[in-house]
Amino acid sequence: MTDTNMSNNHSDFLKLRDAPSLRHRPLTRLLHWIIAVLVLVTWPLGFMIGHAQKDVVMNFYLLHESFGFIVLWIMLIRIGNKLTSPHPIAKGPAIERIAASTVHGLLYAFLIVMPVSGFLATNAHGFPLKWFGLFQVWSPIGKTPDVAWTLSTIHKWSAWILLGLLALHIAAVVFHHVFRKDETLYKIM
Repeated sequence: MTDTNMSNNHSDFLKLRDAPSLRHRPLTRLLHWIIAVLVLVTWPLGFMIGHAQKDVVMNFYLLHESFGFIVLWIMLIRIGNKLTSPHPIAKGPAIERIAASTVHGLLYAFLIVMPVSGFLATNAHGFPLKWFGLFQVWSPIGKTPDVAWTLSTIHKWSAWILLGLLALHIAAVVFHHVFRKDETLYKIM
């Protein structure tokens, strides 16, 4: 990136910083980045469960499930925030706005489906969540082997779909920031 581009990007950010109505609200930005970090921690932990040695696999489960439970609750807060907070007006061609809205909606859906299905799957397999080893979370279904594998399958497929959606989301951010050189990225920073 040239010095001119960096200077323009910095000035775009400063314009947005000084015009709060053009950016997402601080709580929205905070929740976005907390979820991003949690997903970047939780997803690899879940992936490692299948590759970890038997003597540490339960540690991966404990951390994966505990972080996943946090994702669920923060996503519920994020949905409430989205429904009650104004957000910047989307710009660009209609097809891009529709694509962005669809990907965001699917991200939200799978960020709820994935932790719920994972939580219910472990309960159905007979392993209630002991959150970070501190306390046991109430199990709404208890041991239910008949549905355990279905819930596990939903959880696994949701994880891969979520990974694809995140790739699309990041590609769109790169497209807007690098090629379009617009303020899309700065709205959430």
